Amino acid sequence: MKTLIELYDPSPIRNVLSTVMFRPEEMILLCPPESVDLQELKRSLHTFFEHLKCQVKLTILPVSLLDAGKIERALREVLDSHPDCAIDISGGTDAALFATGAVSGETSVFTYSAPKNTFYEIKNAPFARGLPCSVRLDVASCLMMVGGTLLPGRADNAPLLHMFDRIDHLFDIYSKFRREWSGQISYIQKISSTEPGALTAEGPLAVQAGNNKTVDANIGMFESLAGAGLIEDLSLSQDRIRFRFADEKVRFWLRDIGSILELQVFRACHAAGCFDDVVLSAVVNWQDGALRRDSVFNEIDVMAVQGIQPVFISCKTCEISTDALNELAILRGRFGGKYSRAILATSAVTTKYRAPMRSRAARLGIELIEWDDLSLDKLVSRLRREV
Repeated sequence: MKTLIELYDPSPIRNVLSTVMFRPEEMILLCPPESVDLQELKRSLHTFFEHLKCQVKLTILPVSLLDAGKIERALREVLDSHPDCAIDISGGTDAALFATGAVSGETSVFTYSAPKNTFYEIKNAPFARGLPCSVRLDVASCLMMVGGTLLPGRADNAPLLHMFDRIDHLFDIYSKFRREWSGQISYIQKISSTEPGALTAEGPLAVQAGNNKTVDANIGMFESLAGAGLIEDLSLSQDRIRFRFADEKVRFWLRDIGSILELQVFRACHAAGCFDDVVLSAVVNWQDGALRRDSVFNEIDVMAVQGIQPVFISCKTCEISTDALNELAILRGRFGGKYSRAILATSAVTTKYRAPMRSRAARLGIELIEWDDLSLDKLVSRLRREV
């Protein structure tokens, strides 16, 4: 196969998977100009193929995929001018499939089955006969497919791979003091600084936090943090506390309410051993990666990829809301299409509002992981089962 003909599909992976798998010399994508920005699509696909070191000539052929006659004429022109073609009918419309059947003749035709992750021969395509898909993507390439650029997130992920013991200790302490965690983080914010190198925190045992509420330091929590090596040089007097954060990463974790759950999910994704890539705090720019005043960004708490399937995970230490579920559903649809998965993990104490939120999540196809399943072993089991 020298030339691969693709029929445009709203699910981005269908437009690129066969090219990455079979590496033709040229890919010709029949694409509806009335519903797609062809220049933006071409730019995204070029970036995607370059990232995967897939050297292919890319041609986008504008044609309405709702007009079988126009599709048939476009296909005939391509087949007449390009020897050794194959047509992938994984995507496209009913009209496109009808036109393909009319012109295929001796041309190779094949498809891809997502449930079985396998290519299948339709006619004259023995190279795709029951062939398992071996393509494995990373987070960056999943976003490139749809015109996004992965930017550095709130934390450099690489050092975290050597800090799992610290994450385990921190989550154990969080589990013990979960109901007052938000107040204690607010307390730490009041007595510490974010300045580079400023690792010492000091202040009275009671401070005014948000809404002018008084927050008292929980001595037991700080002693637990010191025992785990997350803070050092803990000094307590009758009315003051003083300590030093182990490093700037720990300082960030203990000043950010949501970090602990995101770290636990990131940790579990790696422990599950079923993902090809995991990114904590995946920040996406939709303008070529260029930082402009009108740049549009999205942040995904944890994003993972298994094979070609992206998984979007939102982490909430507060009660689930309809807005949170809708936002996650939109992100999944925008970034991954119907082949992606969405998971919302919450460590919030269950309230009377949780039951309708569970129903809402189920209707949106979002997997909900609650507190009872957030210990490392149970979370690993859930992740393996869900994906």
